[in-house]
Amino acid sequence: MQDWFSRYWFSIQTLSSFEWEQPFYLYCIPAVPFLYMIRNWLRGNSVQKLNVAFPASQIRSSWVSSLRFIPGILLTISIILILVSLARPQRAISEAEEVSEGIDIMLAMDISASMENKDIPPSRLSVAKRVAKKFIEGRFQDRIGMVIFSGEPFSLCPLTTDYDMLKDYIDEISPSLIKTSGTAIGNALGMCINRMREIDSKSKVAILLSDGDNTAGNLDPLTSAQLAKAFGIKVYTIAVGSDKDPAEKVDESTLREIAKTSNGKFFRAMDARSLEQIFKEINRLEKVEIKRNRYKNVQDFYHNYLRWAIVFLLLSFASKNTFMGNILED
Repeated sequence: MQDWFSRYWFSIQTLSSFEWEQPFYLYCIPAVPFLYMIRNWLRGNSVQKLNVAFPASQIRSSWVSSLRFIPGILLTISIILILVSLARPQRAISEAEEVSEGIDIMLAMDISASMENKDIPPSRLSVAKRVAKKFIEGRFQDRIGMVIFSGEPFSLCPLTTDYDMLKDYIDEISPSLIKTSGTAIGNALGMCINRMREIDSKSKVAILLSDGDNTAGNLDPLTSAQLAKAFGIKVYTIAVGSDKDPAEKVDESTLREIAKTSNGKFFRAMDARSLEQIFKEINRLEKVEIKRNRYKNVQDFYHNYLRWAIVFLLLSFASKNTFMGNILED
């Protein structure tokens, strides 16, 4: 910060950067010179005069005579600076803090061999990964974890708010991560429940994305759905596949029952666009209120101008006690 005696405080750029708490006093500044006119008018002929006769040839003007105006000029500057101080020049820094209670979300993604089907180009799995990453980017202060599954489930990432790390994990997903073939929907949902069952959260959600019926695992999907409901976990299920190939027809019944039992919602994604819309809908349904607390940090600078005003006022009084003063008026 600049010292108070710096010329910095009188630059146009500095003055224009201020917020003025009492701008009324700034409007009074142009009236200051008129104070002297009013003073002279009120005094009129009451001022004592010394009549001295000089021949016109002996009257000469000198620059020294103009010095008699200096005390008045210094006093004028002092008054102007006092008005600037009264206007309260300030700089305000506003800060906003966003606060949200957040929710807990577990993504369960099927990575079985059928997810490599290209009926949703470039493949069902590639589109699911891209849309899942976009969904994660749209969340705020939510803890998100991920489970992948085929013939058995695997916990890819625990609940976290480190979205960059989670997206890196998603990039590495491929069917080769799990060797066991099949689709263990019930076990995958059970793993999601284990991650969230003891957590005290405002809202707990599981998003289950698959393209087939439960063909593996030792936990029935409907039993998992009932457990999810018991622990207050809402399950959104998404069936992925276009049904262009009759051999790859998607079985929706299991996913529909899971969503119904857990008070969730079932969606059908026939292409990449519809899958994006589904995640947008889930994003809308599970939005939590974000509270914004705004803070305003105000710093005053009136004291710098008040100090300058005192300096000019003292200079004005001092100059009156020199040859620049008018003994008849003072």
